[in-house]
Amino acid sequence: MRGLRLTLLAAVLAVVACGTKPPPKGNRPPVTVTLDKVRRASVPYTIVANGIVTPMQTATVAAQVDGLVTEVAFREGQDVQRGQLLFRVDPRPYEAAYQQATAVLARDRATSDNAKSQYERYNTLVSSGVVTREQAEQMRTTAQSTAAIVMADSASLKTAKFNLDNTTIKAPISGRTGALLVRAGNLVRAGGGTALVVINQVKPILVRFAAPASELRNILTYGRSQELPVVAGPSAAAQQSAPKSDSARKGEADAGGGRSRAVEAPGGGSAGAFDQNSHGKLFFIDNAVDTTTGTVQLKAHFDNTDGTLWAGQFVTTTLQLYVEENAIVVPTEAVVTGQRGAYMWVVDSTMAARERPVTVERVAGAITILSSGASEGERVVTTGQSRLSPGAQVELPSAGGGGKGGRGGRGGRGGQGGESKMGDAKAGDAAGAADARAAPAAGEAKADAAAGDAKGDAPAGERKGGRGRGGRKGAPAPTPQG
Repeated sequence: MRGLRLTLLAAVLAVVACGTKPPPKGNRPPVTVTLDKVRRASVPYTIVANGIVTPMQTATVAAQVDGLVTEVAFREGQDVQRGQLLFRVDPRPYEAAYQQATAVLARDRATSDNAKSQYERYNTLVSSGVVTREQAEQMRTTAQSTAAIVMADSASLKTAKFNLDNTTIKAPISGRTGALLVRAGNLVRAGGGTALVVINQVKPILVRFAAPASELRNILTYGRSQELPVVAGPSAAAQQSAPKSDSARKGEADAGGGRSRAVEAPGGGSAGAFDQNSHGKLFFIDNAVDTTTGTVQLKAHFDNTDGTLWAGQFVTTTLQLYVEENAIVVPTEAVVTGQRGAYMWVVDSTMAARERPVTVERVAGAITILSSGASEGERVVTTGQSRLSPGAQVELPSAGGGGKGGRGGRGGRGGQGGESKMGDAKAGDAAGAADARAAPAAGEAKADAAAGDAKGDAPAGERKGGRGRGGRKGAPAPTPQG
């Protein structure tokens, strides 16, 4: 009996095994990717480095005479011109010294003139024997001494005049003044080491930056024939660390609420169109390479007529050496680096992806310049390369991006066609409610309640029913009746 049961069981298993066939293997679905074309473009060869803005020259204004500051003739932070009055020191003691030196000079000059006349007269009388030669020589010595005194008095008068002139302190260079360090009523001393104000020449201005020593030959080669252009702009670190203004935060809030608008720049136009970059020329190449860092110091000259560059500011500098015409370029994200080097996925006319090795010449920001491996007009994959294999079919992403709906309420299955947008989940909810009507009464959601939720009556936080791909969850089904 037991053997018969085993025989019947084996026969049943054999029949089931023979009747079950593996499902036919379907074709692999296309891989969704984004494409871009290989093109030709003129690409500049640039060297990007961090730089610091340096004044063309700096002047520290200090007092050259002792006295009280009686007047400050400028406002701190003001642009001044060379020779413009800045400070005035009490001139009264220096006026008196100048007048005294003038009087002493007049007195000694008269004495010198008299001594010279006496010498000439005595020199005439020596030949007639009226006076001795010793007396004539004595008069000559007196005339020479008084003449030397006159010269000393003239020097003293110039010193007095110099001190008197220095009671009015003027700007030695044109530029922008800094903070006022000494105000009216303070006592200043000559050579005291206390600066009154610092002036920086900012128009024109310099930007100092370092370039790799490996690029020195190119810089020297292309710099001999022309002035190399340099662009200076705000550094990325400064833009990231800068606090946002109230208007910027309000603009972000409007954009988040779907009310994005352009912020107007001063003087009209959009703030995004405001050019924050300054354009200049390479001005200086250091005569030695810094062996510690392996870089060479460079300086660029900027007119800075708009005053956007400020002394001590950190900027990002871009030095352009030359422009490569008709270069083969692709988006940088299209180039993949593998164990065998760089390659790309090229899509042919049948929408099949083929792997192709390429040779990268250089990378310039968002584009990569290729020296071989690609032709103009070919289509390359920019996203989705990790899901590709040689010969795989690809497709472009659809505009709507819909997908299958999730499960419905209790027991009911969700419908098809959930939209990818957050606010368009009503269609998926309605489809889930329609499937719930066809389900058995026990354990199913009421159709009218599901339809009400599909119209958006229930809050978004309570919807847990049919879920589209990328959409919101549906409404929960009510408790079954009966």
